[in-house]
Amino acid sequence: MTVIYPSPIFGPVHSRRLGVSLGINLLPADGKLCSFDCIYCECGFNGDHRPHQSLPTKEEVHQALEAKLIDMLQNGPAPDVLTFAGNGEPTMHPDFPAIIADTLALRDTYFPEAKVSVLSNATMIHKPKVHDALLKVDNNILKLDTIDAAYIHLLDRPVGNYHVDAIIEDMKAFGGQCIVQTMFLKGIYQGHDMDNTTDKFVLPWLEKVKLIAPRQVMIYTIDRETPAQGLLKATHEELDRIGELVRQQGIDCSVSY
Repeated sequence: MTVIYPSPIFGPVHSRRLGVSLGINLLPADGKLCSFDCIYCECGFNGDHRPHQSLPTKEEVHQALEAKLIDMLQNGPAPDVLTFAGNGEPTMHPDFPAIIADTLALRDTYFPEAKVSVLSNATMIHKPKVHDALLKVDNNILKLDTIDAAYIHLLDRPVGNYHVDAIIEDMKAFGGQCIVQTMFLKGIYQGHDMDNTTDKFVLPWLEKVKLIAPRQVMIYTIDRETPAQGLLKATHEELDRIGELVRQQGIDCSVSY
């Protein structure tokens, strides 16, 4: 079943990778807006969920977030993390840098132990203000599912121009202050074998990860229903093997099944 999240605040939810996570959705509440159109996205395909509502304003995000944090302070649970995620790509919001500044201030006021995380597909990190904002958060989590251009266009289906070599250079510019997140899966899509757990995909990806030198790599597989039929989870053994290859490079790696 497709998941469309409330906006601008949802949850808290329990994240496989982040713990008790309060979601911040900078996209409309009635649809999906993303610079990718991933065939595994729990929010469905872009074309099936066109939003009609506008983006939440900076003020609306601030008010809703503060009200929820006050409620959590009084009634629990305490959040482990405030996570920018939801119905698409959060860094597309024109006020993203200012919203990050507001969120960090509210976090410091109400739950100073909580982390602020951003889940991004990295398509906007070439913009200086987005880059600078992401440097300020605790967990700057950037997607890099593969470095194979043909596979990217099958799996992630970027909207507009996407050049993986340029994205990798932009990731390197964080100087290690980022986390690389990679989806591994198997199955068939439009007659194509989508298995990216083999050395054909993993070894070139690993070489680029070494160049990016992130502080951590998060690898995971599909966990919910996908809009494309015929996709399969990577196995525990396959994910563990890839995780160990990452760790052999001296890079911390978390594996989510």
